[in-house]
Amino acid sequence: MMKHFKLPKDGGLAVKGLPEDILHSCDRIPTDVFEEESDACSEICRIVKEDINSFSEPRKFRLGFSTGSTPAPLYEKLVKEFNEGGISFRNVAIFSTDEYYFGDKCAPESRNGMLRQFIAKVDVDPADVHILPSSMPREEVTSECARFDEAARDMDLLITGMGEEGQVAFNEAGSAGRCRTRTVLLSYKSRKRQAFNFGGNVFDTPKMAVTMGIETMMTARKVIIMAWGEDKADIVQKIVEEKYDPSRPISFFQRHKNVRLLVDEGAGSLLVREAAPWLLGPCDWTPKLRRKAVIWLSQKVGKPVLELSHQDYLENSLDELLELYGPYDQINIDVFNDLQHTITGWPGGKPNADDSTRPVASKPFPKKVLIFSPHPDDDVISMGGTFIRLTHQGHDVHVAYETSGNVAVHDDVVLQHMDAARKMGFGDRFDEFKYIISTKRPGEPEPRELLDIKAAIRRSEACAADRSFGLNDETNVHFLNLPFYESGGIKKLPCTQADIDIVKALMEEIKPDQIYMAGDLADPHGTHRVCTEAVLEGIEQLREEGAAWVEDCTCWLYRGAWMEWELSKVDMAVPISPAEVIEKRHAIFHHLSQKDIVPFPGEDPREFWQRAEDRTQNTARLYRSLGMAEYQAMEVFVKLN
Repeated sequence: MMKHFKLPKDGGLAVKGLPEDILHSCDRIPTDVFEEESDACSEICRIVKEDINSFSEPRKFRLGFSTGSTPAPLYEKLVKEFNEGGISFRNVAIFSTDEYYFGDKCAPESRNGMLRQFIAKVDVDPADVHILPSSMPREEVTSECARFDEAARDMDLLITGMGEEGQVAFNEAGSAGRCRTRTVLLSYKSRKRQAFNFGGNVFDTPKMAVTMGIETMMTARKVIIMAWGEDKADIVQKIVEEKYDPSRPISFFQRHKNVRLLVDEGAGSLLVREAAPWLLGPCDWTPKLRRKAVIWLSQKVGKPVLELSHQDYLENSLDELLELYGPYDQINIDVFNDLQHTITGWPGGKPNADDSTRPVASKPFPKKVLIFSPHPDDDVISMGGTFIRLTHQGHDVHVAYETSGNVAVHDDVVLQHMDAARKMGFGDRFDEFKYIISTKRPGEPEPRELLDIKAAIRRSEACAADRSFGLNDETNVHFLNLPFYESGGIKKLPCTQADIDIVKALMEEIKPDQIYMAGDLADPHGTHRVCTEAVLEGIEQLREEGAAWVEDCTCWLYRGAWMEWELSKVDMAVPISPAEVIEKRHAIFHHLSQKDIVPFPGEDPREFWQRAEDRTQNTARLYRSLGMAEYQAMEVFVKLN
């Protein structure tokens, strides 16, 4: 089984021996941060088991679950516990908190993975499973909601996730604290978020939903909230450490008398205990944490690193840092030099140079470089400037596109290519593909013929971008087409050894000195994470198989269009000149199918080239604000040991 990718923890709050009231002193909802979501789910599973097994009232234990992807790893834990005889659900009544509503039409897509992943695999009585109606005449749904609400009140345990903007179930901004189970209209923004479950098309996404109300949820005797991943970090910080806000309905639970929030390190990364642990207590002051603290202080007081004063440290709870590593001016110099040494214009190493303070060794030169790109444009979007430098500086650069990216091509783009081929006399299949497109059914996998054309479009765009750098697309561009991606829809297949073997074969062929791969932990659709975990598993297997090159290979992680690395974590920063910014932009432009009409852009309305430029220019500004040299843009990387 593949290991779950995460960055190693580097310093932080010295929790051992720290009183609980200090650890939770900033929490408006008591919150526990676990290393991984699996660890958090083990704790929730323990609570469920303990509560059910100790329940002695003469009725069924009432257990509420939210739907969506967040509870999926918990279902696995509960099913495993059931199979091992640790828990029975015979005396449990289960309530779902939300469901799409299709009126009196047949429901094509249910929110309830709970049915497939959990209920069907345990011994709960089907009569005790209460699922909100997804398909029912409108004249009956109100009374059904009232019946459901009455049954669901006073649940013994409610386990729920939360949305990126503080939604709970389908209670969104503006939901009243006294609302009960009801039908709700979904806003366009909500439908856009849910389109992931409907082939990416917002217009195929239902306009209504049925949801358990806030008041009903608040009657639960005990509530557990869970959140995983960096994309939840912002909302977790707000509901845990900021005042109640009705625009974030999950914050109603600040008023609950028995509530607990469990998060993984990604979701908890912006909490004070993680973002500024020195404000709570003593810390494990690793070099990266010292850098983090000084950057935080510099940004807080608005001064470059070398201008920070003794008083700045004292007034901002960094007296322990002074005591251990002071005086203050020495800390300033140490961190300034540390940051300065991350900057290099030679990402493959500068030949015949003193590399003692450089992030990359000068030898060997040239290096064999392998860039893994989850989709056929992540390479140029995320590290196009570094890609340019590596190529122009004479390294043997290879790029591997891990997935075909076929589902991210709009149907109109296919027809445009078919029309161009027809008009140039290369064959007329326009009407054939127009018919195939017209007969697609929402929510079902796309026809293979259509996917193959879309994959070919993505390949041609990637090759054009690579040629613009001077790369030989016949010898140095590799399309892996990993099988896990080829589901024909947005939801992917499990990643298996077949995927890993494809990655291993390429690495064994090239035997790279450097590997670049995606480090996105908040990729909205999960493809980046899966691709990176496949590469890391492949490297581990090759190491165990005795591949000698692995020990001398350095892995660098880049971030994509969604967010950037914190400067406190950066190990290499590559300045990008104005001319290279333009060259990178033109390479991104070669991905025409992803321009303007990209089907899955996320919430950010900017095009990918705009996101890339804004991100790298902002990084350059951050370095400059700390007292570093001024650059047009910078791409940053984390070294994975």
